[in-house]
This record gives sequence, C-alpha cells and structure tokens, in this order.
Amino acid sequence: MEEKDIPDGNIFMICDSVNKDAYKNIPKNFYIRKLRPSELNLWMEFPFDNEEDKQKYKEFMKNYFNLVYLNKKEIFFNSCLVICDQDDNPVSTCFAWKAYDKFWTIHWFKTLKKYEGLGLGRAILTQVMKSIPKNEYPVYLHTQPSSYRAIKIYSDFGFKILVDKKIGDIDNDYKKSLKILKIFMKDYYNSLKFEESDGSFSDEVNKSKIHEF
Repeated sequence: MEEKDIPDGNIFMICDSVNKDAYKNIPKNFYIRKLRPSELNLWMEFPFDNEEDKQKYKEFMKNYFNLVYLNKKEIFFNSCLVICDQDDNPVSTCFAWKAYDKFWTIHWFKTLKKYEGLGLGRAILTQVMKSIPKNEYPVYLHTQPSSYRAIKIYSDFGFKILVDKKIGDIDNDYKKSLKILKIFMKDYYNSLKFEESDGSFSDEVNKSKIHEF
C-alpha cells in the first residue's frame, strides 16, 4: 500500500496527562504568533497539500468555520497559533478548542509538507498543550490513519488511541486503521497505547448536531 491509497477512517485519541519530555522549542529562524483575521482563507487551505484538494474542500472548510467558530471568532483568533518563517509566512498551525464549552480538543494540527521534519509540529503542539490547564485534562482529538506521522507525535505527548466503538454518533475505525498504522509506523507501532473512555465526552457529542472536534 502506498500513502496515497490510505483510506479515510476515524481515529480518536485521549491524553490524561501530558508527557513533558516530548516538549520541543521552536527551531531557529522560526517564530510563533496568533493567526490574523486577514489570513483566514489561507488557514482554510492549510490542511490540504495540493490545489485540487484546496478547491474540493473549500466549501467544507467555510461551513465548518461558520458552524463551529463563527459565533466565537474572537476566541478562535485568540487561540489559533501559527509558526512562521522569516518572511512571516505561516508554515505550521494548531490550537486547543474547548468543545461544547466542556472538553479540550486539539484542532487542525498541520505543518506544510515542505517544512516537515524540522520539528515544527512538535514545537507548536508543545505550546498548545502548555496552554491547557492541568486540572482540565483529559484532552481529546480526532485524526485519521493517513496522519500517521501526527499520530506518532501525539503518542509521544501522551495521547492514547480510544477503543470505544463510537464517539457520539461517529463510528470509531481504530481497529481497521491499526493495520494501516502497523505498515507505515513500522517499529513505532508497538509503542502505541490504548484506552477506553468513561463515556462523558461521547455523551456530550451526542447532545449536539455539530461536531466540534
């Protein structure tokens, strides 16, 4: 199987306590700041590596922003972090979002492909995890098997794969995703940890028609 052939699938992860040994400083020649309102369109294209996908998911990203963030856009722009190069161009992004005003979740963790391997993802996730109060854990996230590089980083920070059959009304595809992760994560696959949730996050998801994670 090639990376381009990895199917979509839902993977959910939980962090009960962050592993500070995974923390990383921002690399030299880069710096961190908040996303500017004028950069919103750029942010909406950030998750996609080619122009075709940027156009394909344009309306999806607009709708997601309007549903989840628009009514709290001041919080969004105060939370959404970007790491920039020396020319002030955002090259990595991530932020913590309090889904349903109750549970901290990690949103839109992404480093542009040409900047992968420089430690930017670990550096921005460090700042995001530091921003979450210790007494407000656990932290949740939603990802997919094609993001196996991110899953490795999440795991280093203390995230475990949830084994619940569903999160709210969403099927958890972790079982079939594990076969893919084993191929692409190689030896690191054996370091993955698993956990069953207490159901409180799933119950909250069920109460809302909007998926805030």
